[in-house]
Amino acid sequence: MNAAPNLQVQSRDDDSAKRRQILEGARRVFMDLGFDGASMGEIARAAGVSKGTLYVYFTDKNALFEAIVEKECHDHGITALDIESKDAGSALRQLGQAYMEVLCRPEGGSAVRTVMAIAERMPDLGRQYYGNVPATWFGKLADYLRTQVKAGHLVIENCDLAAAQFMLACQATLFLPFIFQVRPPPSSEQIATVVDSATRMFLAAYRPPGK
Repeated sequence: MNAAPNLQVQSRDDDSAKRRQILEGARRVFMDLGFDGASMGEIARAAGVSKGTLYVYFTDKNALFEAIVEKECHDHGITALDIESKDAGSALRQLGQAYMEVLCRPEGGSAVRTVMAIAERMPDLGRQYYGNVPATWFGKLADYLRTQVKAGHLVIENCDLAAAQFMLACQATLFLPFIFQVRPPPSSEQIATVVDSATRMFLAAYRPPGK
């Protein structure tokens, strides 16, 4: 009596594993060849599946790339990052470090470059990536800053602007050289140095006098 439900669970697990296998193969191809250079045949070979199997899961490479972006957004979310109970300096350093570790991780540059390259042709994809990665991080910091302003620890007129200022300050000397392949991904120590500088600059601008 229990055989059918167990088979259904196994089937769903197998289906999920096959989809992950295809996405991983597609990600490698997109990283190596870019969006325009990638073909469904090349993706099928990299994923170790037939083209027929590939089309069962994805109608075309647009759908495949959208699924990769969706997975990227999900994998690098910030739901587990706890800054609410921390003082401003500690919260800024933790969030800035975590954000830059995501933004400049070795395998992440190709994804960002590919999204940037095709955003003009596929604006919905660009908006999806921006909304789920940078904007989510900026929003989390802005919400935290509002609580700090309400508590009297910071004086900020526009928390959304201040959050963007801080996050972009954390990128200084790191992100652009990385994304344009001038330098390799920065180390955690290099990131910490820049984030600490951004934090001190931010607090000097927005902390009330005498605090």
